[in-house]
Order: sequence, then C-alpha cells, then structure tokens
Amino acid sequence: MVGHDLDRSLGLYPTMMISMGAMIGSGIFVLPALGYKKAGPAVIVAYVLAAAVVLPAALSKAEMATAMPESGGTYLYIDRALGPLFGTIAGIGAWFSLVFKSSFALVGLGAYLLLFAPLSQGAVVYVALALGVVVVALNVSGTKLSGQVQAVIVSLVVVSLAAYTLNAGFTVDTARYAPFSTGGNIGVVTAAAFVFVSYAGVTKVASVAEEVKDPGRNLPRAILGSMTIMTVLYVAVVGAVVGLSDPDVLKTGGPGGTASLTPMADGAGSLLGGFGVVFISVVAVVALTSMANAGILSSSRFPLAMSRDDLFPSPFGRIDARFKTPRNAVLLTGALLVLLIAFVPVIELAKLASAFQILVFSVINVALVAFREADVPSYQPEFEAPGYPYVQAFGFFAGLGLLTQMGTLPILGAAGIIGGSGLIYLLYGRSRTDRTGAVGTILHGRRGDPDDGLAATDPDD
Repeated sequence: MVGHDLDRSLGLYPTMMISMGAMIGSGIFVLPALGYKKAGPAVIVAYVLAAAVVLPAALSKAEMATAMPESGGTYLYIDRALGPLFGTIAGIGAWFSLVFKSSFALVGLGAYLLLFAPLSQGAVVYVALALGVVVVALNVSGTKLSGQVQAVIVSLVVVSLAAYTLNAGFTVDTARYAPFSTGGNIGVVTAAAFVFVSYAGVTKVASVAEEVKDPGRNLPRAILGSMTIMTVLYVAVVGAVVGLSDPDVLKTGGPGGTASLTPMADGAGSLLGGFGVVFISVVAVVALTSMANAGILSSSRFPLAMSRDDLFPSPFGRIDARFKTPRNAVLLTGALLVLLIAFVPVIELAKLASAFQILVFSVINVALVAFREADVPSYQPEFEAPGYPYVQAFGFFAGLGLLTQMGTLPILGAAGIIGGSGLIYLLYGRSRTDRTGAVGTILHGRRGDPDDGLAATDPDD
C-alpha cells in the first residue's frame, strides 16, 4: 500500500465541520415535509429514531477509524473485515450513493433558489452545474483549503438555524402539534427510514482519516460530537418547522401536490414574512452547496483507497505533487457529479441510493464484530465502542428493519448496486488481490492455521 502521501492538515474543528456539512442539507431543508406527510408532527420522533439507529454505526466507525486512520472509510473497514468482495461492493456502492446525494443537494437547492433569484426553472440546472465545477476545483486545490471553507460555511449555517429556532419559540402555534402522530407507529418508522439519510454524513469523515491530525483523538470526537450536535439541531429545527407551517402546505406544497420541497422557507414566511423566506432560502443554497462539497471531499477517497488495494485502476491512487490531493479520484468523482446533474433525474435516484446507505450502516456493525472476534494483532484502536456486542447487534437489526420500510424500488436499487459492484470485482479485482479479511482470520483459526486476514494470504494455501 502507498504510504501516507496526504497531508494531515485537518484539526478537530474543520473535521467536525466536514461531518456536519455532510449532514446539513436535505435533512433539514427538504426532508422534513416528506417525513411530516408520513407521520405528522411525530416526524420529530422519527429523527430521534433515525439517530438511534445510526449511533451504533457511528460508534463502530469511530473505533475502526482510530485503528486504521487511512483514506477509505466504509470501504476500508468492510474490506479489511469481510474481504475484498464485500469491500468492493461497499466502496463502489458508498461512492455512488454519496455522489448521488451530492448531486441531489445541488439540484435540490433549485427549489430554494427560485424563491429569491430571477431565474427560470431551466436555468437552475446550469447554476447547479456551475456550483458542481466550483466544488470539484476546490477539492483539487487542497484538503486544508476545502476544510477551511467548509468550517466557515457550516458555522454560519448553524448560527442561522439556531436563530431561526430560537425566534420560532415565540411564534409557533402549539395546535399544529395535535394530533401528534397521524400515521401511528408504522408511520413514524417509515418516516425514520426516509430521513435516515439525513445522518449518513456523520461517518463520511472517516474516509478522510488520513488527512486528520491526531486521528486517535480527533476522529471519535468529530464523529460523536457532530452526531450529538446535529441530532439536537434536527429535532429543534423540525419542531420549529412543524409549529410554524401550515400542515396542508407541508403535505401538498410541492410540485403536483407532493410534499413541499421548501419546508424551511414555508416556516420562515410565517416567522419573518418575505424577508424570512429570502433569508432562509439563501442559507439553504449555501448549506446544500456545503453538503455537496463535503460529499465530494469524502467520496473521492473511496476510489483512492480501492486503487491502493488494486481493486481500482492505479491512476486513481496517485496524489497530486503540488496540492497533495487525490486529483484523479476527485476528477472522476466530479465528472460523475456533473453527468448526474446534467442528464439524470437525481432526485429519484437519490431515493434508491438511500436504501444502500441504510444497508451499509447495518453491515459496518458486522465489520466491527469481525475485528473484535478475529483478535487480529494489527488491529489496535485507540477508542473502543462501548456496549459491544449488544450495540452493534441493535444497529444491524434496526437498520434492516428500517430498510424494509423503504419500499420495493429502493430495495431493488440497492440490489442493483450490489450486483454491479460484485461484477466489477469479479472482472477486475479478484485476480489482483487475495486478502481474506478478519473473517478469514477467524476461519483459519478454526482450522488451526495462523493468518492475519488483513494481509494477503499465501496463494498456495
């Protein structure tokens, strides 16, 4: 494997902001109305439930990140735990899912952009493309610069959302919280499945672990700190949206009578009138752009890590001599982003990608169990996830439970990603690697054969 050619330039604060930036986006500015349509005011509880299901994966990733502070995140941990086939599926699937999410953010900001900018609906796509190019250029230019920009943007957005929530406390109509649950318990669970993606960014910071200073200390703090802050922020903001907005507007204010695509602006109109709508719309555009930036920053590290392991072509593992960034991996990710924005209905595809993300969050708990049970000598985490193995068991089965609420089409989409990624491994990666993963260590141990599953095995074995 290539050595640490990337600069460790990210401290705790910018690392947290990258994690939060990947979460502050559609989860606050688009999804609350969709969740409201399924659960009513109990969508607030749905966000708490989604956070509870995400937490085991966050704890598991925090531990594995301190044991393997390298680029790759989800791909790296699942590959080293379950072997290169599962690693390839996780890496390519997570890469696609995160780029879909970034594309969705840039296209989705169009609904807010139209509330204050004199643009036609057709021009919104060109704005999204331009922002996509800017985000890619920023990521090529340096991780430190990208992290600094991210920190400034996210800080401003958090302050704006806090002000929105505090002011809403004096204006909300408490009658809008009754009846609290309009869809029953099933409605809350279904809403949780759809807003689950709101928290998906919390562990993406692990994919840039190789660029974090003092990773054993900063990565767990960044992952768990950002998770805590965002859970509180989501509950507060969604509670404000429900109390400020007309229920009919939330349920049917979108195109063709669908759920509103601008729930934050709906509530802002009740709070501050026309100025509030413009203010929140500008904040939404900035936040969704920030989300896309965090998405490109973290997702581009998947092809980088896979290239280092010979599961992806070698050019994508090269580091730019000037900027110390994985230029080719960023450009590949940026090209996919631009193509999706220009030619694909990403809003629909983002729903398909969400199902795969829930599946990955479930499996990451299995990866931690494999490492713990294999007792691999090279696995020496500086942070240990509490509550093992019960927390991981809950995360795995709860994730599968939410997955069943996504509907047939998203589940088929996840199956398609798994099939396509598996085919890529069989055609390209299988002949180039013979690692067995921590699971291989367990199997060799039962046969009495010494083996560190993280390394390549003897081909004659």
